[in-house]
Amino acid sequence: MQAQFRPYGQPVPQRSPHASNQSQRRGGIGTARPMMSSGPHPQVPLTQAQIAQQQQAQAAASELAKRRSRKPTDKNLPDGVEDCIIDPAVAQRYRDLKEMERRLDATITRKRLDVVDAASRSTKSHKTLRIWISNTVEDQVWQSNGLNVDSFDFTPSMEASYRVKIEARLLDDDDDDAGQTDKTRAEEGGASSNDATADKTKEAKPRFSHFFRALTVDFDRSRFRNGTEQHVEWKKPDAPAGRQSSGSLPAAADFDEFTFKRNGDENINININLHRHEVPERYKLSPELAEVVDMTEATQHEAVMGLWEYIRLWGLQEDEEKRNFRCDELLKKVIRRGDIGYIPMLNEYVTQHLQPLPPVILPYTIRVDEEFHKDPQPTVYDVQVLVDDPLRPSLLALINNPNYINMLKEVTGLDEQLSRLVQAIAVSKAKHSFFTSLSQDPANFVRNWLSSQKRDLEIIMGEASRGGGENATGDEWRRGGKNSIWTTQNARESVNVLLAKQR
Repeated sequence: MQAQFRPYGQPVPQRSPHASNQSQRRGGIGTARPMMSSGPHPQVPLTQAQIAQQQQAQAAASELAKRRSRKPTDKNLPDGVEDCIIDPAVAQRYRDLKEMERRLDATITRKRLDVVDAASRSTKSHKTLRIWISNTVEDQVWQSNGLNVDSFDFTPSMEASYRVKIEARLLDDDDDDAGQTDKTRAEEGGASSNDATADKTKEAKPRFSHFFRALTVDFDRSRFRNGTEQHVEWKKPDAPAGRQSSGSLPAAADFDEFTFKRNGDENINININLHRHEVPERYKLSPELAEVVDMTEATQHEAVMGLWEYIRLWGLQEDEEKRNFRCDELLKKVIRRGDIGYIPMLNEYVTQHLQPLPPVILPYTIRVDEEFHKDPQPTVYDVQVLVDDPLRPSLLALINNPNYINMLKEVTGLDEQLSRLVQAIAVSKAKHSFFTSLSQDPANFVRNWLSSQKRDLEIIMGEASRGGGENATGDEWRRGGKNSIWTTQNARESVNVLLAKQR
């Protein structure tokens, strides 16, 4: 059974008239709650397991660093190795191969940088988009079988109509004479389902809807009956953010053929307006800016760079203040703000001269008469469009090739093996030199070798004599200061080695 509590009204907190004085007496008598400092709070102490885990991770990292430091990296054969091997020409062939490897690595690196630079640039080329416009008719007067004289209803049951089809295909460089074949295929209703190869080739190319963001059809209003207005409009839906590929576009924005149907029994003129879709967007330049940059259409970046090249070409940049430039007669029409322009404002100067590109207008006459449809011929237009570099996907695949990383790992492993072999050759050469000298004059060799070992032992023990007759316990080793022997690099490295051994 739960305890029952009687609710009481909470008292309203009253502000003390001496609140300012009490706030200064922190931690004193009568404080309601402890005050926390604004500084960093102490961290929760680690457990023994966490401390042991950190120590193990540090020990593993230290051991890995030691192994890397002990790995041989020298791949150069020691001098004089030709005298120790049977075929001296092998050493020279090895050096020639190393030189060839160096040149090959430099060439591969340079070519890879060129490929990365070419793939990063959004280079585009002009291609021909061939457009076929045709129309068919239904329930026209000349298509009917006549009226039934025995019927009381003398009006036809169906209203005359026509259907307009707009089909387009991107041509290859060698497809300029393929219009008749494509026209025949379009009249037959497109490619057959058995032609899989043609379908794959067609799908690999950008489709008709990819080049335009809107399509409108304007009718000749003077031919409308009762002033009725007809209009056809299509707008490309926005693609999801980060998904601009052709495979991710919705069906309403991915097609090669556009068809619409309207009622009518008379020939009529229409204008098909195609509003271009380009990334980055291109603009029509004003006559003033076009005269300076020598372009009528360009992106905003191209127009700014063209204006900057004009300033540099004619040396209009001021000598003292590099951010300013003088305006000639052509630039005055572009800047519109006096005789002096500012380079940081080039973008603003260009923006006021940019206009949207006019649509591509394709006039067409819808024919509904019987004479035309005995042998209908479509109207063909060729429109120049911008497409991405066809080599760019191949370059991206080359850059992002996963086999390249595996190849680098394999090359690194082979380099390590080669370094170990060279180290073994150096050890073998040292042994060969040792035993050769011993065999030629054993007595003097042993005497010199013992003297050398004694010298090394004295140096290690600090008892070696110096060139001036002083030993390691002389005044030179006792002297301190800026120019003493203890400030040299050798002494510093020796102390570091000694401290490292004590750990």
